[in-house]
Amino acid sequence: MIYIPRMNLGGLDLNLLVALDALLAEASVGRAALRLNLSQPAVSHALRRLREATGDPLLVRVGARMELTPRAQALRGPLAQTLDQVRGLFVAEGFDPATSARTFRLMMPDLAVDLLMPAVLRRAAAQAPGVRLDVVPWRGPAVMTPDFARTVDLVVAWTGEAYPGFHRQSLYVDRDALAVRRGHPEAGRLSNLEVFNAARHVAVVGAGEREDAIEPFLRRNRIERRIVLAVPSYLQALRMTARSDLVAFVPGRLIAALAGPLDLVVVPPPIDPGEDQQYLFHPVVAQFDPGAAWLRELVLRAGRSL
Repeated sequence: MIYIPRMNLGGLDLNLLVALDALLAEASVGRAALRLNLSQPAVSHALRRLREATGDPLLVRVGARMELTPRAQALRGPLAQTLDQVRGLFVAEGFDPATSARTFRLMMPDLAVDLLMPAVLRRAAAQAPGVRLDVVPWRGPAVMTPDFARTVDLVVAWTGEAYPGFHRQSLYVDRDALAVRRGHPEAGRLSNLEVFNAARHVAVVGAGEREDAIEPFLRRNRIERRIVLAVPSYLQALRMTARSDLVAFVPGRLIAALAGPLDLVVVPPPIDPGEDQQYLFHPVVAQFDPGAAWLRELVLRAGRSL
C-alpha cells in the first residue's frame, strides 16, 4: 500500500498514479511522456505534484541521467500491484472451465436432480474437471429469502411465478402420469375416475408448500382423491409406491427414468392435467458472470435434450 501522510484521497487525481508508474519505470520525464502519450510539460507538472504529495523528490539528477530515490524504488512494486487491482475493478473476471476450481450452488427439486444432473455431470467432467457442483435443498418463492438467493447460481422450478431478482428461461416440458408398482391389483383400471378416486394416493408436499402441486387442478375439475400419505419429495413418493399399493400422480419423465430400477408401471390418469413447464432461474446480478453463464448453458442443454 502507498501511504501518503495527511492526504485527502477524495482530492487525489488517480491519473497521478499512472504518471508515477511511468516515471518510476522510465526514470525519465521524456520517456514517461512518450509512454503516456502526453507532452513533457504535462509530465513535469505531474512530477511536481507527486513530489508535493509524497514529500520526496522521487527522481534526482545524477550526472547526465535521472535516478530514483530510495523512496521511489520502494514504491515501484506496491504501485504496480495497486494499479493492477484498480484495473481489475473494471475488467470482467474470466472463466476457464479447464482450469477452474470454482464451486457452484444449484437449487432444484429432486426430480430435476434425477433428470438433469447425470448429463450435467458428464459434460462438466469433460469440460471442467476441477469444478464442484453443490445441489442445495429446494425452496419455493415464498420462502426464498434475499440472503439465501445471493448464495445460489441457478434455480430449477416448475412454478411460473418469478423469483424476485431472477431471470427466467424455459427449460423443459413434462406431463404428469400415474405410477404404481408392477402387479398392482388396480393398475389396469386406474384410468377410470371412480377407481382413481377410491385408490390410496401418496401426495408430494414440498418445503414451503401447503399441498401437492396437482391439487388445485384436481379441485377445479371437482376431483377429490383419497390421500393417505404425504411426503416431501417425488423420489420418496415413488419409492413408497414401489413397496405398497399406493398410487403416485407425478411427472411422467421421472416415472420413465425410474420405472426400471423401481419396477414401476406408468398408467394414464383419468384426466389430463396438460403440460408441466419447468423453468431455469438465474440471479440478475449473474447475467454477465462467465462462469455462471457456462453453468446455465450446461443445464439448459441437459433440459432441452430430454
